[in-house]
Amino acid sequence: MTAEPANIALETHAAAPALESALETVRVPKYYRLKQHLLDLTQTMPPGTPVPPERLLATEFDTSRTTVRQALAELVVEGRLERIQGKGTFVAKPKVAQSLQLTSYTEDMRAQGLEPTSRLLEMEYVAAGVELGERLGIRASAKVLRISRLRLANGEPMAIETTHLSQQRFPNLRKLLGRCSSLYTALAEEYGVHLAEAEETIETALATPTEAGLLGTDTGLPMLLLSRHSIDTDGEPVEWVRSVYRGDRYKFVARLKRPED
Repeated sequence: MTAEPANIALETHAAAPALESALETVRVPKYYRLKQHLLDLTQTMPPGTPVPPERLLATEFDTSRTTVRQALAELVVEGRLERIQGKGTFVAKPKVAQSLQLTSYTEDMRAQGLEPTSRLLEMEYVAAGVELGERLGIRASAKVLRISRLRLANGEPMAIETTHLSQQRFPNLRKLLGRCSSLYTALAEEYGVHLAEAEETIETALATPTEAGLLGTDTGLPMLLLSRHSIDTDGEPVEWVRSVYRGDRYKFVARLKRPED
């Protein structure tokens, strides 16, 4: 029983020199070497430290500004650097790490030690349509309340969240939210509805001009697109939420367990 692991170890050890040799023959692009150098440099700097202008970096590393621009752009996309229009490029703050669990945005931010705020973008009744009607268990012609909010943490835009709920199941919800800032509190106290579980899908998408403008980022920057379908304690659908999070400021964390045999 011990022979097979030993063979695997010997094969891995024997392959290591060949792998190292192969890696040495790979041609590393000039911009990538510059990117790695800038990454090492910025890791020693506090957030908010300005990065030298492209012209100075090009001179220091004896390369073109195009090469410098590509290296900086990738570090911005990865959330290592932050570009502020008209001011320059700066070392970015660490990403907000959020656990995947059925909690509200307010609860998530406060758990991170951040102060959550929201700005209402839209709250109106619209026709459900076929796909949304199926998710919420209503007719396609039925009305849903669509609530779009810009989510902020310590005053910084973090996400655009759009929630859909059945008008028939939650009558007068629009008026109630005018005096109750928390949606989940309103659902629990006014309708006796408590969320029990949700199916959440995470994808990537590029920021549209509208999303970029609201989130204070660049058009085309990768975003994290979350879709959440929530179910209450009676097994009935409650909401369908579409959220666009800044990929350069956010990361999601999940604790995984092996299923029992």
